[in-house]
Amino acid sequence: MAEPLEVNLDIVPTSRFQIIDVAPRIRAEVGDALSDFRRVLYCSHHTTAGYLEQGMCAKLGHSRKQLDPFFRFFQHLFPQNAGYRHDLMHLRDELSDEEKEVEPVNADSHLTFMGAGLKNCVTYRNHPDEPVYFIELDGVFKDIRRHRRTTVLGYQAEEIVHRERLRVPVSSAHTIDSHNLKDPSYGLFERFEGWLDRFGIDKGRIELRLASEERDAGLTVNEYETLLIRDDLPEALRDPLAYMVRRGRNLARHPETIPGKTRDYATYDLIHLYNEFLEHLPFGRSIVDRFMSVLSTPAYRILRLKRSVSLLVSSSAESGPGRIVSGTYQTPILVQHSQPQDGVCTIDVTLRSFQ
Repeated sequence: MAEPLEVNLDIVPTSRFQIIDVAPRIRAEVGDALSDFRRVLYCSHHTTAGYLEQGMCAKLGHSRKQLDPFFRFFQHLFPQNAGYRHDLMHLRDELSDEEKEVEPVNADSHLTFMGAGLKNCVTYRNHPDEPVYFIELDGVFKDIRRHRRTTVLGYQAEEIVHRERLRVPVSSAHTIDSHNLKDPSYGLFERFEGWLDRFGIDKGRIELRLASEERDAGLTVNEYETLLIRDDLPEALRDPLAYMVRRGRNLARHPETIPGKTRDYATYDLIHLYNEFLEHLPFGRSIVDRFMSVLSTPAYRILRLKRSVSLLVSSSAESGPGRIVSGTYQTPILVQHSQPQDGVCTIDVTLRSFQ
């Protein structure tokens, strides 16, 4: 059996939002070397660029024509330059004055990443004839093109080498709160590193999955910046429709054209989103209706937060300095939509080895 094959791609986007097919770039690097592998893992090193799960791409026909309106929908919900606290540089005490000058204004891209269900790490059944899209949400800032990196790893099979149920304390005074699972106080990554030493894993992945009984929580990998996670994200979760009204640029520009009631504001704007969905996406009216209906309640479902996330394990120096591959700002984040009675969230963690 062939050893897993790792390829690291450097990508320089040409626009802020870009749908980039990495398949031809991989072939340019290694020819058809990936074709013999049954599965391929794709890992983005960034918090505003990532991948959709293979099933979602299939629903969208693996087509840019259908992917584009899907992401435009979330960009409409989270418009650029809409006064997010994450974008108010005078509040970003962790940045120096020099860093504030070049720090991208990109809260909308982070929220779109989480809202659209993008992931840092996905595994696909290998279909060499199909495109694989790297979704870039923040590729250009002040005419500066960002430099992106993605790791691609082909393998035949994976073996579970260790599985453990962990109880994470999540006590908080806030109904909606987020928890940085990379925080040393939890000790999770120290534990994971111990597993890698114990089992000698060279290539694999660590999966964090909410236990089946967990109902009011979600997982993502993104930037754990206080203003983004503690202010902008909870505001979006509490009442999606009202949030869209407050942030929507079109509504703010033309208030005289909108009826007087708050819910009518949202209905007015949602008509355009609804029609755009029906026109471009292949889901059918009933599915679009269900998708839109979640926006009418103060529900977490506006964000397609996942019940699981994966972290790539690689000993290759090209994929980064650590064995658990992680971009500079990437952090696994647990989002609680309501606080559990016992103040604990249960997460099942599985370590898999690639073969």
